[in-house]
Amino acid sequence: MPLVTNIGWTGRRRRYILGAVALAVGLALAAGLVLGGAPLGARFLVFLPFTVAALGLLQAHGHT
Repeated sequence: MPLVTNIGWTGRRRRYILGAVALAVGLALAAGLVLGGAPLGARFLVFLPFTVAALGLLQAHGHT
């Protein structure tokens, strides 16, 4: 099956940037929560930026 892309170069670039920023935010948040001694329940907040990062980077990589 041939590869069909539905986003152009600017859309991929936007998703790469969004993914990289969300990854940086997630890493900073994770480090702050761990170093600050936050309870385990609060550490689940890092799920949101890491999810956004994964979606952005995977969509950009897959041209979708």
